Amino acid sequence: MQPPLPAPDDTRLRALAVSRLLHHSELGTLAPWHIRAVGGAFGVTSRTVRRWMKNAAANNGTYTPQGRPAYQLTDHAIEVIARLRGNVTAAYKELKEEPFKDEKLPSPATFHRAAQRHWNKGQRAGLSGGESARRRYDIHGEREHHHRNYAWETDHVEASVPVILDGHVRKPWITWFIDCATKCICGVAITPQTPSRESILVALRDAILTEAPHNPYGGIPDRIRVDGGRDFLSRTVGQALGSLGTEHIVLPPRRPDLKATVEAANGAIKKTLFADFPGYTEAPTLSGGKPVDPDQPLLHFEGFVALVLDWISKRNTVHTMDKLDGKTPEQAWTDDLTPIFDVPAEDLHTLTLERAGKPLTINNSGVRWRKRDYIAEWMHGHAGEKVHLRHLLHHDHRVELYEPGTLRHLGPAFLTDQVTPAQRRALDRARRSEADRLRNALKKAERNRNARYEAVTEARPPRRLDALTQDEATEQLRELNATSQAFEPLPDFIPLPEPSDDLTMPLDHRPNQPDDEHPDDQTGPRT
Repeated sequence: MQPPLPAPDDTRLRALAVSRLLHHSELGTLAPWHIRAVGGAFGVTSRTVRRWMKNAAANNGTYTPQGRPAYQLTDHAIEVIARLRGNVTAAYKELKEEPFKDEKLPSPATFHRAAQRHWNKGQRAGLSGGESARRRYDIHGEREHHHRNYAWETDHVEASVPVILDGHVRKPWITWFIDCATKCICGVAITPQTPSRESILVALRDAILTEAPHNPYGGIPDRIRVDGGRDFLSRTVGQALGSLGTEHIVLPPRRPDLKATVEAANGAIKKTLFADFPGYTEAPTLSGGKPVDPDQPLLHFEGFVALVLDWISKRNTVHTMDKLDGKTPEQAWTDDLTPIFDVPAEDLHTLTLERAGKPLTINNSGVRWRKRDYIAEWMHGHAGEKVHLRHLLHHDHRVELYEPGTLRHLGPAFLTDQVTPAQRRALDRARRSEADRLRNALKKAERNRNARYEAVTEARPPRRLDALTQDEATEQLRELNATSQAFEPLPDFIPLPEPSDDLTMPLDHRPNQPDDEHPDDQTGPRT
């Protein structure tokens, strides 16, 4: 395939026309209509064309336009402007006040025009704002979107609104997978805390499955583009994608243009949904940064999840997009006849679990893992057998067990004697009290205070992930209560010594009291 021809250059066309006129002049065939035709083509008069011919005759037959000489920045001026972070006005003033000047400076306007010729707009922004400011002026080409499930993009986005969870204020996070060709949001997971690979695996499972209650958009994608986040690069996520035969494309850092689809969704939900929520962090403020209405009632976590899921549903089914030729993402997905490769829910659940390591033994108290016992009804009669354990990150209340040789799924197992809700609340109160009292010294207690909650794909009350047994909760409560302030001696209290034998007792100034033993004795204490 031949490369495209370059765009016509007006100067080169003008030189070609002038050389043709000079050729006619040498042959004696130059007519006035030749000159008028060239002038009409370039929009100039015949007098201007004759001036071009004189210029070519003076330059050995080649038309050479003589532009006005323009002032060029010197090396010293360039260094001064760069040192002053692109401030051309300040640089001109400094150069003007230098005691020893090698050249005469032009007018300020001419100096500014010279700086604009030397640096383009992006370079000037980079001088004052750095690389991030310069990158805003880059030109990014748009990828070909191909067909559905050709490529997905995924990312975490922090909600711009705080919500109430268990009486505390938190900022939720959203993890989602978006199909690049149809712009469908295939899967989502919402967590009240900073997301991890657990939320990625939950969102990935929600994105791939297509039966109810999941979205009908999904299947196995050919490739998934992720940024350089540590959780996206984890071994568990890589193994899950590799087991599906999906290419794991890691994009370079600080290149949002390479995952424009998910970045557009990140910005859209902030502007069209979060901006209308109470407590919106990017809302206009009063002087001093104070919010306009600081006493707004915040949403609860369950309500926040319901509104986000409703926004995703409307974006997939109602919102039309110009890049989809006026279609909704659902219409674009339906019109695409590319086959979808589904995965059974049981197999997908296995692929998105972490393997615990060496095979474990089923004993009479269940399976022992991390000093905890997990049991299930199906274990009866299997004591002494070896099993492989898989688990989802932070989900300590449930594990999945498999045969070591065939990796056949045997069934789930659950934590024995899990803590009751009342013990959980008492334990949380004790931990918070301990953390408040010894925040700087007891870092372990501060870590215990931070609870983790399960990522959800539907609106329901949050579920704690750090499962504890009743014995563990009782033991931790005992340890925390042992250090309570009520049981600690005051460090500045010094007990008084016992009185000596020669200690003089103080006089009793109370009124005379009758003596039961000596009623006739009227003598009282000395006053």
